Amino acid sequence: MDGNNFYISDFQKSKLMQEELSAKSLNSLAGTKAKNTIDAYRSDWDDFCDWCKYHKQTSFPATAETIVNYINDLADYAKTATIRRRVSAISENYNAAITSGIKVENPCREWIVKEALTGLTRLKGGAQTGKTPIYWDQLCDMIKCIDTKGLGGLRDKAVLLLGFMGAFRRSEISDLDVTDIKRVHQGIIVTVRQSKTDQQQMGQQVGIPCISDDDFDCVKAVEQWITAANLVDGPLFRSILKNNTASKNRLSSKSINLIVKKYVSMIGLNPDLYGAHSLRHGFATYAALNGVEERLIMRQTRHRSVEMVRRYINEADLFVNNPISAIFNKK
Repeated sequence: MDGNNFYISDFQKSKLMQEELSAKSLNSLAGTKAKNTIDAYRSDWDDFCDWCKYHKQTSFPATAETIVNYINDLADYAKTATIRRRVSAISENYNAAITSGIKVENPCREWIVKEALTGLTRLKGGAQTGKTPIYWDQLCDMIKCIDTKGLGGLRDKAVLLLGFMGAFRRSEISDLDVTDIKRVHQGIIVTVRQSKTDQQQMGQQVGIPCISDDDFDCVKAVEQWITAANLVDGPLFRSILKNNTASKNRLSSKSINLIVKKYVSMIGLNPDLYGAHSLRHGFATYAALNGVEERLIMRQTRHRSVEMVRRYINEADLFVNNPISAIFNKK
């Protein structure tokens, strides 16, 4: 499929579409945009469709509120320029539909979308690089702050270690069930039943081996939490009741974020710079610092594109074989 036809496949799949976009509409876009821009727009539109499917929203037609929620999710890790380009891709898609005679409103033109983008620029600026990564030594310091005598502490320890070792998104951590954890001789196999990069919902499996240090062993932490909370099935991570028992309610992705911020604050770091994504970011960057191959990092993080992973690797490369270390850190 060439770059000009990236709209058609999504619209054909939509129940609301009864006709293909006209060649005239598609050609008009090709005549005003460079090929690289067309390719980027196609990728951006696919990302929006994937996000909508995961969040059970409609990509076409979409509401302005859906666009705003998508923008807010992107703000956790994407640059302002990337977010603006993705909104432009969505808008171009709707413009092409309107040009071809389809009666639909362009949600990107709504004032709340424009206000969201304006507010995003004020908040993030133009050089935003996402949440600051949490490295392994920092994570260990956070773990040491946890009071594991209580059920909440055991849960938080398991959340932090699992989030880092599995390089999970916060929604993936929240969505895990007890039955998604399988104990094997080498460690645990975690099944992610639905993910941003698994739109066919085939399930993705992530292996987490045991490590020699029991205090920071993710496998042991997860097992201790499950045993202490008397969990057999249902949500893996839950809120804690006043009587120090686990409720039946699933821990929200927002709560996962707050757990990270809580312990980041306890080791003296600014919680505004960190969030649940810091665990995923931290694992990828820390792995790159330790010379782990790109393909192996991607297998653990389950990134579909090498673009983000290479950003983490490039970040790590700033300190690998750095001449300052060679000059001042001589043994």
